[in-house]
Amino acid sequence: MIPQDTNDEDVSLFDAEEDAGKRSKKNIKHPVASFFHLFFRVSATLVYLFCELVSGSFIASMVTIILLLSCDFWTVKNITGRLMVGLRWWNQVDDDGQSRWVFESRKVRGFSSFLTLMQTSDSESRIFWLGLIVCPVIWGIFAFSTLFSFKIKWMPVVIMGLVLQGANLYGYVRCKVGAKTSLKNMATNYFGRQFLKQTLSKEEES
Repeated sequence: MIPQDTNDEDVSLFDAEEDAGKRSKKNIKHPVASFFHLFFRVSATLVYLFCELVSGSFIASMVTIILLLSCDFWTVKNITGRLMVGLRWWNQVDDDGQSRWVFESRKVRGFSSFLTLMQTSDSESRIFWLGLIVCPVIWGIFAFSTLFSFKIKWMPVVIMGLVLQGANLYGYVRCKVGAKTSLKNMATNYFGRQFLKQTLSKEEES
């Protein structure tokens, strides 16, 4: 299970500002990342559903599913989230031994960058969030079906799938919430500065 920690932090993902405005809202700019974002998790689900029809070996099926789930967890956590939606998360242990969750979002500078950030690929975003949300729900259904059908031997595999994919879902939802908060604060500060400049310029003219 994921350890709970109260020390959450939103930090910048990139040291340099990227040209987000060059990315189209419709085109998929990272086809390889988009493919592997779905490949491992869909493959793990299909192997779980059809392994008894294809192979009679429980051990081979279990190892295959665990490997696919592990590859999916690492790929989504470290690569596809950063490329497709500009988000990333991880857990680290401080020097004092305390566990801390770190949620990253792409750094945005200036209100013009705030507008261009909204122009990220809609297609990639839909693929990312659809795969991220649907698959943990499917593994949740597998958990209930395994429990009620008394297939206890599959329960560790199903729990691992639910935990690993649920962890990524939790982490990226936290990243998304933190990113929205940062963008809202940035837009508020921008309009506040513009209002202050206009007020000062009117006073100087008078």
